[in-house]
Amino acid sequence: MPRWSDIALTALAPAVWGCSYLAITLALPEGHALGIACLRALPAGLLLLLIVRQLPKRPWLGKLLVLGGLNFTLFWSLLNIAAYRLPGGVAATVGAIQPLIVIALARLALSAPIGPRQVLAGFAGLAGVALLVITGDAEMDMIGVLAGLGGALAMAAGSVLTRRWQFPVSALTLTAWQLTAGGVMLVPLAFLVDGGLPPLNPLTLTGLAWLAIPGAALIYWIWFRGLAVIGPSRATLLGFLSPMTAVCLGWIVLGQSLSASQIAGIVVVMASLWLSQTSAAGSQPRPVSNQRA
Repeated sequence: MPRWSDIALTALAPAVWGCSYLAITLALPEGHALGIACLRALPAGLLLLLIVRQLPKRPWLGKLLVLGGLNFTLFWSLLNIAAYRLPGGVAATVGAIQPLIVIALARLALSAPIGPRQVLAGFAGLAGVALLVITGDAEMDMIGVLAGLGGALAMAAGSVLTRRWQFPVSALTLTAWQLTAGGVMLVPLAFLVDGGLPPLNPLTLTGLAWLAIPGAALIYWIWFRGLAVIGPSRATLLGFLSPMTAVCLGWIVLGQSLSASQIAGIVVVMASLWLSQTSAAGSQPRPVSNQRA
């Protein structure tokens, strides 16, 4: 069974991602979903490349393009579309289906067992997120919903394949390669779809700096390490921390009130996290991996 320290470190990733919706909607201009994703991924990837000073071998390039495309090009583009077209609560709830997709894909691609407690934790977490963030006047936009579902599917597939295609490099190096690959593919898409990169001003640069450095370069290194150490099914179930963190930050920092349903949602999410991380105790040994933490 993975160590609790590994689980806690991996949990930092969705906790930090809980700030992403706020940064996107408050600090970044609309109409540049792909451009914003590009300016988030490529600078972070290039920065990490300068740190690791290691390029991938030619036979690995195809798999890295697939991983970068799923985890960053597709996921971040669709995430931004969903964030702009849906209320944050609806977007977060649609994205919260990702752990259930990962459980199914991990069974197909990794022959990972599907434990009933994991499935129960997935549905409980989804219900808890809905209680946390959906209000009675939430509006549904079909394009936004499809973008949210597509983003969840893309990152679920990327998480499982990242675990399946383990490279004999550190998690930091793998993060650098995937971010750079995803960012490079986003450059032409940003100009074709958005007509170019978003206009830059101090507020936009601040939002991009948050999303690129702690929200990408640092946190995805932790995330990819977690996928290798604790496995994709267990790791992605920690994703319910993201909307819970966003709601709690609104209460602590912005002085927003917490309704009874939101408090119930926090309780349900915490119960699902406990259930997901204590399920199948001892049945998933710490994997032997070539990755260096």
